[in-house]
Amino acid sequence: MKLLVVNGPNLNMLGIREKGIYGSETYEDLLRLIQETAEENGAEAEVFQSNHEGALIDRLQQAYFDGTQGIVINPAAYTHTSVAILDALKAVNLPAVEVHISDVRQREDFRQISYAGRACIKTIMGKGFLGYREAIQFLIQNAKGE
Repeated sequence: MKLLVVNGPNLNMLGIREKGIYGSETYEDLLRLIQETAEENGAEAEVFQSNHEGALIDRLQQAYFDGTQGIVINPAAYTHTSVAILDALKAVNLPAVEVHISDVRQREDFRQISYAGRACIKTIMGKGFLGYREAIQFLIQNAKGE
């Protein structure tokens, strides 16, 4: 199974930013976890990160044409603002799981809205990096009909 993992703005700063919320593990640690999880489950995962909304949308649209079979997406701050990312997810119509490292339900009021989540079959939050592992495993099991 070919998966695309899309990470939004500031996730490249993991291990540096707001350690009380996001922990001290780095973005490189996250990349390793994603690749290990994909390999352990017989899947291929490409990871794409950008701080730019248009680049995220372009990569989501490309997924429609490149054989991607499932999407794990952490739109980060764009979760709460981007109807354009929602529309891109709806346009490609691939099974997608929304992931958030922190539990956004326990955070600021403005974080209570998730546009991207409206196009996702599942949302996982508050499990740290392990949320990505759960999302990958869920997509693989979902594809197998388990």
